[in-house]
This record gives sequence, structure tokens and C-alpha cells, in this order.
Amino acid sequence: MPTTMVEDRTPKVTRKPSKTDKVVGHAHATHQEGPLTQATLLKSLADRQALAKEIRDKVPRKNLGGWKAPKNRFDPVEVLIETSKGRVETLLPIRYGRMMASPFAFYRGAAAIMAGDLATTASTGIHLQSCGDCHLVNFGGFATPERSLVFDINDFDETTIGPWEWDLKRLCASLVVASRANGFSSDDAKDIAWEAADAYRMHVAQYADMPLLEAWYDHIDLQDVIDRMRDEEMKKLATKTVRKAVEHTAHTKEFIKLTVAGGSPPRIQDEPPLIYHDEDILSRVPLAERQKSFDDYRESLSPERRVLLDRFDIVDAAVKVVGVGSVGTYCGILLMVSGNGDPLFLQFKEARQSVIDPFIGRNPYKHNGQRVVIGQRLMQSASDMFLGWTQGPKRHFYVRQLRDAKISPQVEVMRVPNLRRYGRLCARALARAHVRSGDAVLLSAYLGKSDAFADAITSFSVAYADQNERDHEALVKAVRAGRVDATTLS
Repeated sequence: MPTTMVEDRTPKVTRKPSKTDKVVGHAHATHQEGPLTQATLLKSLADRQALAKEIRDKVPRKNLGGWKAPKNRFDPVEVLIETSKGRVETLLPIRYGRMMASPFAFYRGAAAIMAGDLATTASTGIHLQSCGDCHLVNFGGFATPERSLVFDINDFDETTIGPWEWDLKRLCASLVVASRANGFSSDDAKDIAWEAADAYRMHVAQYADMPLLEAWYDHIDLQDVIDRMRDEEMKKLATKTVRKAVEHTAHTKEFIKLTVAGGSPPRIQDEPPLIYHDEDILSRVPLAERQKSFDDYRESLSPERRVLLDRFDIVDAAVKVVGVGSVGTYCGILLMVSGNGDPLFLQFKEARQSVIDPFIGRNPYKHNGQRVVIGQRLMQSASDMFLGWTQGPKRHFYVRQLRDAKISPQVEVMRVPNLRRYGRLCARALARAHVRSGDAVLLSAYLGKSDAFADAITSFSVAYADQNERDHEALVKAVRAGRVDATTLS
């Protein structure tokens, strides 16, 4: 792989322990902690329900609610600076510029900040495969290898084994932040978060009643979601978006958009600072090392997918800046062409330590690219057939197709009923993802049938949205004071 030779200095965010930590740590030590074991999962329904009752006695659902920053809370800007270490320094102003655009944009890039905060809150101690950055824009539609369109989680940079509550809290708080960004009332914002939390509870209960294989095979058909839309305007918009996504192959569209017209062999068009050829890296990384990186990626694929990949040859590679939280990490695209002239774009993204791991420390994978890939395969109903991992000297990567009928939510145009239904849809997808590695029976018994759980998560979400606004303002002040540099490039 052409661009994998920069030193990896993935930071370990640290913080001083607070009084809350001691309480939470003690709670963790008194009941089921860490990933669910096979021995636990093979217990009878009655035994697992009894275990859930024990956990609820020690950690009542109301304890999951509310948020108040500890007196010795870390400086959020310092966390951003710390997590910028090891990134491409020339791209950091883009990262800060994107995050300071609004509290909503800030939230998308503040997973490390929120992980530090969540680590001070009460937890059931039940760990499963978590998304790690579960906000509402990290869901969407995409094509499966069988060319069906599904709705699911679509970002797994931070996936790891961790507390299930953290995912749901991040999702519901993001709904409050997005509601405020759209100008909704505080009551509407609260209601939207509550509906999502309650939908998670109800869908976990449904999965608890399903045969295991039926729950595993379950998926969310995107066309069915669109067909059920009540808002005709949003339905037309969604239908148009899907049509544009599937009418041509993604690679053909990207080829037209990203390459120099008439080039032979084709070459990716430079559009600095967002797309560019890193000539310095190319001059320092021998061809043999780049080829080894690609060979290692190839080996991470299943044999039948290697057969398909082998019909394409790499003709160019470039750095491509993506996202909000990922800005500054080493990401790029490979342009490959088959003997028939068909283009294939692969995206490689640097995989750093999950923002969750410094506080949980249970990641079983030494290779962070493998952590991302295994987590994605476990949580998604279907994953990209070219999804794999590799490494260059001192950096880990995962690889996937660059968009494949990818359909992103248009949150900014949603009205209250739209966002309410979208939040419930995200909660359904998250419940399905969680029960793949977790125990639906245990979780459902803990969540119960009352409003207690949804009430608690909602109270946290509203309070944390307030915290997010304070943190966003801290970044704005830091930029104005010259503490960090920011640029407003899109």
C-alpha cells in the first residue's frame, strides 16, 4: 500500500480518578463484568433472568440517568489536542474547523471526550461488542454483497468490547443535539430521545423472544423503511437518493468524479488539501513495503474474494480526508482497474486505538485494523465483501470499498416526526447489533417493561447535550485565543 510509513503515536487519553470512579469501579466488581462468557449464555432462561435482577438491584435503571461533570473533569480541548498526536499535522486545522462549525459537528468528532465522561458514570458491567461512536449520522443505507439495500450502523472506527449503555447514551444524546440544531423545542428534543431509548428496550425484548438464528439473520430492509414513510416529501427525497445511489455503480461514478479526464493510465485528481498525492511518503517507502501491505490486506480476505480482487491491478493512490473525527488520521484511496477496464476504488483508513479502550482495556486484538473489521462483521447484518485489514510500519489500517450505494441520513432537513422515527430506527439497528454478541434475555430482563429505563437515558441525554454545548464553546474560545488553529474548509 503506497501510503503507510508515518510513525503511529496513538494516544492513550488519561484522566485523574474521581470519587465517581471509585463508586463505579466497586459496582463493576460486584457482578457480571466484561464480555458475556459461553457459560453464562448457556444458562437457563430463568438463571439469566435472575442474574439480570441481581444486576438491577445493584445498579438500578435510574442510576443510568442524569449527568453532572465531576469537579476535576478533564479539559475537553486538551483531549482533542492529545488525540491529535500522531495525526497528519497539516490536516489538524481542518479537524478543528469542522468541529467548531456547530455543537452538532463538534459532537461528531468528540467521541474521545464523551468516552472519558461515560467512564465516570454508573454501569451495569455487562460488556459486548460496541460501536464506540454511536451517533445518529453513523447509521445509514448501503448495499450488501447480494446487492440488497439495508439500513444499519456504518462506522466502526471505535468498535471494541465495552459497555452496551455507552452506545445508547451516545445515540440518544446525539438526537438531542441534532434536535437543537434543527431548532426543535426542548420538549420535542426530549421526546425524540425518549422514543429512541424505549425503542431499544422494546426491540431487545423482541429479540429475546426470537430463536437465536432468527435474531442473527434479522436485518432492516431499506426499501421497506422508505415504503413505510408517512411524510410524502421525505419519502420522495429518500426514493430519489436511493435511485441516484444505485443507478450506476459507485465505482463508475467515483471514477468520473475523482480522476483526471483522459488519463492513461488513470490518475486520481489532486484537490488539496482534501485529496492529494503524498509524494514524500512515496519517496520514503520502498515499493516492496507497499506491496507487502497490500499482500497482507489480501490475505485478510476470504479465498473466494481474493479471486475477485486479483482481477484488478492498482494504478494510483492518494490521501483523501474524510469525516470529522477521522480528519488527520492517515486515510486514502486506491484506484484499481481490471483487465476489462472496470474501476474499483478501495478506501484505506488508519485504525488507531479505540477511544473506549483506555477506560475498559478489554480489546482482544493487537491489530487495530483487525479490531475494526471483526467488530464490523459482528455488528452489521452484512458487511462489505472487500473489508479487510493491513499494516504499514508502525500504522494499522482497515480497507473497504469507497462507497457502495452508500445512503447517508439528511438530518438537517428532518422535521420532528421524521427525526423521531429515524431515532427509533437507529435504536432498532443498535439493538439488533448488540444482541449478536450480547444476551438479549439478560438485557431485556434488566431493561424491564416500565418507562424507568427510557426516562433515565433521556435525562442523561438532555444533560449531556448541555455539556456538549459547553465543550463546543470551549473549542471556539481556544481557536480565538490561538491555542489551536482552525480552517473552515468543507
